[in-house]
Amino acid sequence: MTAIGSPPRTPLADGFCFGEGPRWFEGLLWLSDMLGEAVHTVTLDGSVTTLALPGHAPAGLGFRPDGTLLIVSTERRVVLRYDGDAVTEVADLSRIAPASLGDMVVDADGRAYIGSQAREGGIIVRLDPDDSLTVVADDLDFPNGMVITPDGGSLIVAESIGRRLTAYDIDDDGLSGRRVFADGLDGPPDGIALDAAGGVWTSMTLAHQFERIVGGGAVTDRIDIGDRAAIACMLGGPDRRTLFLVSTPDAYPQRLVGTRGSCVETVRVDTPGAGFPSTERRA
Repeated sequence: MTAIGSPPRTPLADGFCFGEGPRWFEGLLWLSDMLGEAVHTVTLDGSVTTLALPGHAPAGLGFRPDGTLLIVSTERRVVLRYDGDAVTEVADLSRIAPASLGDMVVDADGRAYIGSQAREGGIIVRLDPDDSLTVVADDLDFPNGMVITPDGGSLIVAESIGRRLTAYDIDDDGLSGRRVFADGLDGPPDGIALDAAGGVWTSMTLAHQFERIVGGGAVTDRIDIGDRAAIACMLGGPDRRTLFLVSTPDAYPQRLVGTRGSCVETVRVDTPGAGFPSTERRA
C-alpha cells in the first residue's frame, strides 16, 4: 500500500448538480444526480447518458442479480426499479422510515439494504426480492454508505453524524453482532467502497478528502480535494483498481439547487475493489 499522500486525480465527467451513489456495473459508472432528478451512466472516456426521473431525488443505486437497477428516491421514501425500459415503484418505505432515504447496497441474493438518514434513530431496511420490507438495524446516527464483504457475511455502514464505520453480521433474520469498525473519523463519512484487503475507502465530506481506513481506524491512504466536499466513491473499471471520486462545491444539497458543479474524478489504486456493490450481473 502506498504512503499517505494526494495522488493526481483525472477528471472524468462534470456538469452534475449533486452527484451521489456511484456504482460500477458491466463496464459503466452509474451515478445519481440527486438534485438534477436523473441517473446517469458514464463511460471511461467520459461519455454520459441520462435517465430522467422527474419528481424524484435519486440517491442509492443497486443492481439485482438479473441486472435490474434499483433506485432510492430520497424525499418520497420509495424504491424504484428500472428494467432498461420503464421505471416503476416497487416499495414504499414512508410508513417505517423516520427520515429521508439515502444509500443502498444489494447482496448476491438480491436483497437490498437501505438507510433512512435520521440524525439519531436512523434505521436500515431490507428490501427482499419479493419486495417485502424488514427493519434490520436501528439506533444509527445518520446511516449513509454501505458495503458487503465478498463472502456476504458482513455489512459495513457509515454513520455520518457518529463519525464512525459500523459493522454487522448478516444472517437470514437480518443484521446482528453490531460492532465498531472504525471510530473518531476525521470527518463525517458518506459514500464508501471496500477493497480486497479489507480496507474501506471513505468520503470524508466536511474534511475535503477521501481516506482508506482499515479496521480499528488507521488511515493508510488519503486523497485531498482542496475546498470541495467529498460525497461518494466507488472502486471499478476492468480490474476494479479505478477509484471513482464524486465531489461537489458544497456538502449541503440545498445550497446547490440550480448549479452544475458536481463532478467525477478518478485515481488509480493498488488494491482492487471487492464484495458488494458488485460489478457484474450475477444471474
